[in-house]
Amino acid sequence: MTDTPAPNPRPSVDQDQFLTILSREEALARFEAALFPRAVPRELRALADTLGCALAEDVVAPIDVPPFDRSNVDGFAVRSADLAAAGEAAPVRLVLNDETIACGTSPTRPVLSGTATPIATGGPLPRGADAVVMVEHTQPAGDRAIEVRRATSPGQFVSYAGSDIARGEALLRAGTVIGSREIGMLAACGIASVQVARRPRVAILSTGDELVQPGLPLRPSAIYDTNGAIVTAAIAENGGEAAFRGAIADDEAELEAAMRNALAESDLLVLSGGTSKGAGDVSHRIIARLGEPGIIAHGVALKPGKPLCLAVCDGKPVVILPGFPTSAMFTFHDVIVPVLRRMAGLPPRSDAKVNAKVAVRIASELGRTEFVMVSLVEGVGGLIAYPTGKGSGAITSFAQADGFLKIDALADQMPAGSDAEVTLFTPHVRVPDLVIVGSHCTGLDLVTAPLARAGLAVRSIAVGSLGGLAAAKRGECDLAPIHLFDNKTETYNTPYLADGLELVPGWRRMQGIVFREGDRRFAGLSAQAAVRAALADPACIMVNRNQGAGTRILIDRLLAGARPDGYWNQPRSHNAVAAAVAQHRADWGMTIAPVADASGLGFIPLAEEYYDFALVTARKQRPAVQAFLDALASDESRAALEKAGFRPAAPDGGPLAA
Repeated sequence: MTDTPAPNPRPSVDQDQFLTILSREEALARFEAALFPRAVPRELRALADTLGCALAEDVVAPIDVPPFDRSNVDGFAVRSADLAAAGEAAPVRLVLNDETIACGTSPTRPVLSGTATPIATGGPLPRGADAVVMVEHTQPAGDRAIEVRRATSPGQFVSYAGSDIARGEALLRAGTVIGSREIGMLAACGIASVQVARRPRVAILSTGDELVQPGLPLRPSAIYDTNGAIVTAAIAENGGEAAFRGAIADDEAELEAAMRNALAESDLLVLSGGTSKGAGDVSHRIIARLGEPGIIAHGVALKPGKPLCLAVCDGKPVVILPGFPTSAMFTFHDVIVPVLRRMAGLPPRSDAKVNAKVAVRIASELGRTEFVMVSLVEGVGGLIAYPTGKGSGAITSFAQADGFLKIDALADQMPAGSDAEVTLFTPHVRVPDLVIVGSHCTGLDLVTAPLARAGLAVRSIAVGSLGGLAAAKRGECDLAPIHLFDNKTETYNTPYLADGLELVPGWRRMQGIVFREGDRRFAGLSAQAAVRAALADPACIMVNRNQGAGTRILIDRLLAGARPDGYWNQPRSHNAVAAAVAQHRADWGMTIAPVADASGLGFIPLAEEYYDFALVTARKQRPAVQAFLDALASDESRAALEKAGFRPAAPDGGPLAA
C-alpha cells in the first residue's frame, strides 16, 4: 500500500491502517503530536546520584565561592603600599608576625605597615593585607624578617570572595545535563541535592518463540535474544531507566498480560519483533486494547526499519521495533531517541558529522529513506566511506562501523565517488593506523592480534579479493588480501597485481569437500570420486558458493557443467557452507579445512588455496605496515596459523614444509 492517510495528530485505531506506509518525517510528527506537550516529572536526588540527569529548575548560588579572600600561592600576606618602591637596588625589609596562616585557619592578627604574615596556598587573607608575595621572591633577613626586592600590586596572588561564584548568581540553568564539572560546581556551593527531571521508566520486552536468553543452551532453530540487551543499554545511554522484562513467546494472551503489566509500571514500553503481518506477529493487535488513541503509525518508509509501529495508549508511548537487530537499532536511534530524551528533560542529541567520499556504488530502494552504516578510512584526498551493512539481521555492523550516511527516499542509489555526510556513532573518529581491504579469513585475526595489543587501530573491511585490489589501486588501503586463481597461468594472485602493488606471501588454506561424518557416499573417496558419487544420487543436495569466489571456480571445475540440486544455493562464506551441511540443509559443499574441523564435519582435501596480500608499495614504510609485516613473519603468528589449520608461506611465497 502506498496511499497516505490525511494528517491527523491523534488517529483512531483501525487495522485498515496496518502497514500504511508513512514517511519518516510524518510518522515522527504524528508520534510527537500525540505525546507533547507534557510535563516532565521531577524528583529530588542526592548530588552523587545526579550524573547524566537534567536539572529540573535553575540553581542559584547560596554562597560566595570562595567564601573569603584567599591566597593563591605559598608566601607572605603583605600591604602592597609597603612594597611600591621595592627593587633589586632598594630591598624592603618586613617583620614577620608571630602566626602562620594555613588552610582552614582563621587569622588572628592584622598585617600592619612594615609587617608580613606567612600564608599557605588557600589560606584566608588577614586583616590589613591586600596582596601576597611568593616565598620564592623573598630572602630571609635575620630573625623573624624578610627582604622583598620587587614591587607588589594590590590583589597580587589573591582570589577575592565571590570571584569564582557570587552569592545569588544563576549557577546552572534548568535543562543542564549534569556531568562531573556540574557536580563540582554544586559541591563547591555546599549543595547536597537538586531537583532533576525524573528518568522515564522504560520497560523492554522481546517477543518471539525463537528467542533464548544469553547464557542458556541454544536449542535447534533458536537464536539468542540480542535486542533485549542492546535496547536496554541504548535506553540507559539516552536518559531512560531501563527494565528488561524478558522474552515472551508468540502467545497473544500471554503477551497481552505482559504488555499490560509492563505499561502499568512504566512510562514507556518498547517491544521488538511482532510488527509485521505474519500470523505469529500479534503485538500490534494487542495495542488496540491497551488505551486511546492507539496506533499512530505502522509502517514507515525507512530502510532498515519499515515495520516500525508507534502507538500512544492513554498518554503512554508504546513502540514496537522490528525484530532484526540492525532495523531495531536504526529505528530506535532515529525515531525513539528524540522522544525519549524529551521525556527525560534532556536536550536533543548532538551528533558529530564528517564529510567523506563513498568508495563504491550503494543501491537503494526508491521511496524509502535509507541509512547505510559505513567504515571510514583515510584516502588520498580525505576520508573514504565503505558500506559495512550485512543486512538488517546483522549484529556486528554497528560495532564495526564508524557511523552512517543517509540516502534520500527519492534516490535509487548513491554513486561511487559521491560526497556524503556521515553521522558518527562516537564524538570523534579515529582513523585506523592500518587499513586492510579485501577478502577476509579467520587467519587474519591471528596475525593482527599482536598489533591490537600494541595499541594500533586495525581496520579490516571485507569486500572480496577484486574489491580489495580496486581499493589498493585507489590508495584507500595498505594491504588487500586476495586469493584469485588465474586459469591461464594456473597460478594464484601474482597475475592480478598492477603497477604500484607488490605481493606479500600469506598462508595456504586447504580447500576440499565437506560432508557429515558417517555419510557412506563420501567416506574414503577422493574429491573427484566424491563429486561423482554425489551427482549419481538425485537425493544428494549440494551447497555452492557465490560467483567470483575462488572456491566457486574449483567447484565448477569439478562439476564440469553439471547443475545438481542445490547448485543455486550460493552463500558468501566458508562458514555458511559448513552450517548448511551440519544442519542437514545440504549434504556436501566445498570449504576450507579449519572451518570443517571447527564444525566437526568430514573433509576430503582437494587443493591448496593461496591467501596472500597485495601491498601498496607507496605505503610500505608506514610504521603500522611494518608492524604487520613483522607480525606476519613472527614465530608467534606462524605457530597460531598452524594451530588453526593454515600453512604459513615461506618468504619466497612457497608453503613451508609441513
